[in-house]
Amino acid sequence: MDDKVFSLLEKMYADLSGRIDGLGEEIQDMRSHMATKGELQVIRDIMATKEELQGIRDIMATKYDIIRLENKMDTNHKALYDGYKLTYEKVCSLEKKVDEIDKKVERHDVEIRVIRGAE
Repeated sequence: MDDKVFSLLEKMYADLSGRIDGLGEEIQDMRSHMATKGELQVIRDIMATKEELQGIRDIMATKYDIIRLENKMDTNHKALYDGYKLTYEKVCSLEKKVDEIDKKVERHDVEIRVIRGAE
C-alpha cells in the first residue's frame, strides 16, 4: 500500500512540476506583452484630459449645426436662382426692345436716304 501511495505521489509531483513549468513560460510570455510603468506614463502624458476634450467638443460643429447650415444654404441657393432667373428674363426683354429699336433706326435710315435721293 505504501508503494501505491508513493507511486501516486510521484505521479502527482511530476504532473504538478510540468504544470508549474508551463505557468512560468506563460507568465514570461505575458510579461513580454505588457507595458512598463514608464511606457504607461508616456501614454498618460500624451492623452488628452477631460477638460481638453470638452474644449474640443465645444469648438466642433454638431450634426445639428451642419443640418442648420445646409438648410440655410438651400434657402439662399433658391433665392439666388430666383434672382438669376429674373435678371435673365429682364435681359431677354431688353434685347427684344433693342432689336425693335434697331430695326426702326435702320428703316428710318433707309427712308432718309430715299428722301435725300429724291431731292
